[in-house]
Amino acid sequence: MELLGSKPTRFGFGDGLLALGERHSNVVVLGGDITGSVMTQQFKEKFPDRFFSIGIAEQNATTIAVGLALSGKIPFFASYGAFCALRNADQLRISVAYNEANVKIGGGHSGISVGPDGATHQVLEEVAYLRTLPHMTLIVPADYEEAKKATIAMGEMVGPAYIRFGRSPVPLFTTPDTPFVLGKANIVMHGSDVAIIANGALVWEAVLAAQELAKKGIHARVVNVHTVKPFDFETVTAAARECGCVVTAEEHQVHAGLGGAVAECTAKNAPVPIEFVGVKDSFGGSGDPEELMVKFGLTWREIYASALVAMNRRDKGSSGVRAIKDVPVYTV
Repeated sequence: MELLGSKPTRFGFGDGLLALGERHSNVVVLGGDITGSVMTQQFKEKFPDRFFSIGIAEQNATTIAVGLALSGKIPFFASYGAFCALRNADQLRISVAYNEANVKIGGGHSGISVGPDGATHQVLEEVAYLRTLPHMTLIVPADYEEAKKATIAMGEMVGPAYIRFGRSPVPLFTTPDTPFVLGKANIVMHGSDVAIIANGALVWEAVLAAQELAKKGIHARVVNVHTVKPFDFETVTAAARECGCVVTAEEHQVHAGLGGAVAECTAKNAPVPIEFVGVKDSFGGSGDPEELMVKFGLTWREIYASALVAMNRRDKGSSGVRAIKDVPVYTV
């Protein structure tokens, strides 16, 4: 796995919007006074007649987007995830999801890697909420290229969708040719000793952990679940059955996010030992992004240590999960 530099995922969102605007004349964008931060400024400059400034009014922007969607437009609204996912939770639930409106939400400054903005702006809970909403597609891209592809894909699908992206640069390791399909997880590294299932910025940390484990002769399978919903039960179930133990890793509360989705899947299809890497029931804080990732235990070191724990738990047990073959995969 080759490191190709670094770039914020928010840049991928902005470039994806431009590509969509060029392809589809009915794509419109709503802004909330932070167009520079969430990278909608480029769309505003290129397509000024298709950009609407709503101000600092996330709830209003969401309901306006619903009206535009029901009128045949493809509206994107982007703001900080702390506000456009949670401040307007009721609007997302009733106006967007209940109506199955073709509204697209860009949630910026996700996770703790936003840095100095502090706990109020470091959303760590929205995946848990959004994945419970019927009809909602939920995407957490791993790098710039994946964010760009995801933005284009969500704009060309029909139905409510939310993309989570960050402010700070993250490692770039996928290319324009790397496959991306909504709802289909990517196997980044192959292995059968332990499955590391991650998304967002933690995918690269999972790769680093797998590389360290390889030095001990341990072959980890790294799975990038960029789409939390719809969830790829088949790929995750296969990883659990064939490896016999799992580690999940995400820049989110350890409760009810990606780890919760993986646990729900494996509880029905492949009950194996699971270890969870994420923020442990805590708000974030102000600081340098890299320092915060270390402080809150979101690095390859925690993934590496968790993999050893998961393998030890598996080896002490006798679940026999690896012997399961040709058993149907159940979805929730």
